[in-house]
Amino acid sequence: MKHQHFKFTTGVIVYPIFFVLIIWSVLSFEVRFNVNFNEYGIYPLTFKGLRGVFLSPFIHGSIEHLYHNTVPLFVLTMALFYFYRHIAWKVFVLGIIVSGFLTWCIGRPSYHIGASGLIYVLVSFTFFKGVFAKHYRLIALSLLVVFLYGSMIWYVVPIEENISWEGHLSGLITGFLFALFFKKKIAKPKKFDWEEEHFNEEDDPFLKHFDEDGNFIENIDEDEEKGNPIINYTYKEKDN
Repeated sequence: MKHQHFKFTTGVIVYPIFFVLIIWSVLSFEVRFNVNFNEYGIYPLTFKGLRGVFLSPFIHGSIEHLYHNTVPLFVLTMALFYFYRHIAWKVFVLGIIVSGFLTWCIGRPSYHIGASGLIYVLVSFTFFKGVFAKHYRLIALSLLVVFLYGSMIWYVVPIEENISWEGHLSGLITGFLFALFFKKKIAKPKKFDWEEEHFNEEDDPFLKHFDEDGNFIENIDEDEEKGNPIINYTYKEKDN
């Protein structure tokens, strides 16, 4: 049990760190050797541009671009692997592919690069999945996502020329579709026995120790059979 818990906790932290280190390493390589990987991004409606579906999340145009993507990517990826560990890799990998392909279909004729499309997948998926789940922890996470990244909704429309709103829109749509597709696998709140419809108070071993008025009673016969000492409690109300 401890080994599984350690493995789970390690995955929640290690995977986001590993992905962030990769994208920073790519940009560092570009700066160190004075190369440019922008042409490996998504170029819509071209066969060559399809490679960007898989490579574009690892490519960024500047340190500022990468810096703005790092924090939300790390936080949202960690939340994904914590709350949805059974489907986290599916959402992560398919999110890159599906959102990238949609960008390839609807994007302008230019190179689309950066992990922002994946970030929009995670924001959209986390928000809608939490709402659909009706789980208090997931709803709290959804509200936190909206509070932290709610302003991102404006970047799914063409308000700035140098921003790939097509990639953002594709990520938003992809996350919403994933929230619907994985609906059957939503984590349900844990129910106690007394919350179940078939629960019968008369069969509950704990409640048998109480009478109809809620007073504690002892099962003397059972204690005598087991040889347990019987302790009787008495009390006296304090005189006013």
